[in-house]
Amino acid sequence: MIRRDDAGAVAVLTLDHGKANALDLELFHALDRVLDEVAASDAVRGVVLTGAGSMFSAGVDLFRVLEGGVAYLGEFVPHFPRVLRKLFLLPKPVVAAINGHAIAGGCVLSSACDHAVAADLELRIGVTELLVGVPFPATAFEVFHHRVGGPQARRLILSGETLGPHAARERGLVDEVVPADELLQHATAVAGQLGNLPAKAFAVTKQQLRQRAIDQVEGSLATCEEEVLRLWMAPETHARIRAFLERTVGKKG
Repeated sequence: MIRRDDAGAVAVLTLDHGKANALDLELFHALDRVLDEVAASDAVRGVVLTGAGSMFSAGVDLFRVLEGGVAYLGEFVPHFPRVLRKLFLLPKPVVAAINGHAIAGGCVLSSACDHAVAADLELRIGVTELLVGVPFPATAFEVFHHRVGGPQARRLILSGETLGPHAARERGLVDEVVPADELLQHATAVAGQLGNLPAKAFAVTKQQLRQRAIDQVEGSLATCEEEVLRLWMAPETHARIRAFLERTVGKKG
């Protein structure tokens, strides 16, 4: 589900969960555990996050949402932001190696990393939650806002637009675009370079850079979280999700 391969002092974490590397409760439990492992290891100085196959991640597994209903969502919706926050604040450098589509929650995961490198392929990157008809958890909202900045975040969130790798670089969703066959090697090298910085100074600096986003989550946006959960659980939301899947995948959940 999460493969870990160490390249020297860099831990390469690969999402390996079905064809789309879709995000579900089990994947987040696995990611939660491996993030604790790399955070606690003195041997790990940097982290790369990538996807197996031809997909980084297509985002939340909407079929699981429909199948699991209220009981599943009661666990999943609160757990997602907790693990996302752990990734966002990991006191070691994390580099996203975007090997394929990074859509919705997949884009949010890559946005939580310190540096994002995309393969020069016909892939799409963007947040499509509103097109599906579901709201962002506050943590996901602030992580994306931190990555691309206020006006750009607003435009991309409201439009649901997805971008190719070069347009994504121009709009701030990724930092670099490299040939596909160089992606993992380059991302690992960047993680190694960042990992060679003084570890404690890096951790403090990262906390300073990201604290404002966390303060927003814990402040005024915290009151939105109950409403987010209620909307994810609502029958009308499930009807919109089912219609979205029928349009895009051609299957009923």
